[in-house]
Amino acid sequence: MTELREGYLVLCTVTNIDRTTVFVKLEEGEQGTIVTSEIAPGRIRNLRDYVIPGKKIVCKVLKIDEKGNINLSLRRVSLKEKQEVMEKNEREKNSMSILKSVLGEKAAEIAEKIKKEASLYEFLQNCKIQPEKLEKHLKKDEAEKICKILMEKKEKVVEVKKIFNLSSKSPEGVKTIKSILSFCKGNCEISYIAAGKYAIKIKSQDYKKANQEISQSLDKIEKQAREKKAEYLVVR
Repeated sequence: MTELREGYLVLCTVTNIDRTTVFVKLEEGEQGTIVTSEIAPGRIRNLRDYVIPGKKIVCKVLKIDEKGNINLSLRRVSLKEKQEVMEKNEREKNSMSILKSVLGEKAAEIAEKIKKEASLYEFLQNCKIQPEKLEKHLKKDEAEKICKILMEKKEKVVEVKKIFNLSSKSPEGVKTIKSILSFCKGNCEISYIAAGKYAIKIKSQDYKKANQEISQSLDKIEKQAREKKAEYLVVR
């Protein structure tokens, strides 16, 4: 198998549905299966309510048996994990498009060599750090063309949002709330919704980073709320 392990997250395309089994094709070409109980929690009346042929889904590897059969799960993948895998796949597709625009037909061959060391996205990001590293697999003029495209290309910005309740019974409650939320600046934005309910948004070019930052921000709010004896609760 292609470096697959139990617990790994993989992007798949549904190829066929046969009674209680869903057949999928992994991005690297391997075939996998998902049984009904691993599609979604609860009773499932019709598998096509959840998956249809041609649909891309993110699954978790449950087991790879001695014959190489890959058993997968859809229901054990969290929304956060799904978004991270889809985001990574989108970056890889965009990176491959850039390679093709410069290298033409030999792009696929070069991409395979690069993937033995790093993802295409990570490799191309060297343009911003160590452009000379690209010349290990590319000619100097090819590397320069790719770097120019990357420098001119605007990265897609993702937004992560959480809703929380924050209130204080102190006579200076408004001042207390403002001091608790004062840290949020730059790519962090907090807005008032109603009756002690707030929304916090973090924007970033990387979904995983945005999630980490919003978790850290909520931890700060919780700590400050405890210290100032304010009431705090994450809603969703």
